Amino acid sequence: MSVVAPPATGLFITFEGIDGAGKSTHITALADALRHQGYAVTVTREPGGTPLAEELRACLLHTGMDALTEALLMFAARRDHLVRVIEPALLAGGVVLCDRFTDATFAYQGHGRGFDLGILRTLEGWVQTTPSGWRQPDMTLWFDVPPAVAAARLAGARAPDKFESEPQAFFERVAAGYAQRAQEAPQRIVRIDAALDVPAVWQQVQDACRQRGWLP
Repeated sequence: MSVVAPPATGLFITFEGIDGAGKSTHITALADALRHQGYAVTVTREPGGTPLAEELRACLLHTGMDALTEALLMFAARRDHLVRVIEPALLAGGVVLCDRFTDATFAYQGHGRGFDLGILRTLEGWVQTTPSGWRQPDMTLWFDVPPAVAAARLAGARAPDKFESEPQAFFERVAAGYAQRAQEAPQRIVRIDAALDVPAVWQQVQDACRQRGWLP
């Protein structure tokens, strides 16, 4: 088996997109593919990933609050997650696959809720600065899908949470937020056409990793 070595500081890949974009299916598949290559892989999610962050997740998904409170809780959960799970795994040379990270906060709270992007950038700078330096994903896979398609996929799948209950106009704004983040960070964010069928989407995910030398 040909093993592709991760960077000495580990490898941090995030999965982004609106609810119903299909991230969960492919994060599992990529974890399996990377483990097959000999990587030590941690799969996690945001908000969540630690006991404290999971408690905050429950509040965020089911409790009403204003946009500033929501943003602060998102970043509080992220800081605990980063310090307790993400950084230790990366410093040990492992791979971290995370279902959502800060791009989601800019898309959902910034564009979806209309919250001040400047404040979000300040919080991003505070929260993602660690003893080893500034922490951003090495690559972000953005699963881009029309909100109407995502809504059809979710229909009847489960009881919707606070965010999933938002109207389509909210998700149009969120999708626009993701597009703006992708324009601002084209070297990091890879657009995946998530409206295609599962094999075609998976092929795009593999291609993105191969182009960076992370899969043979």
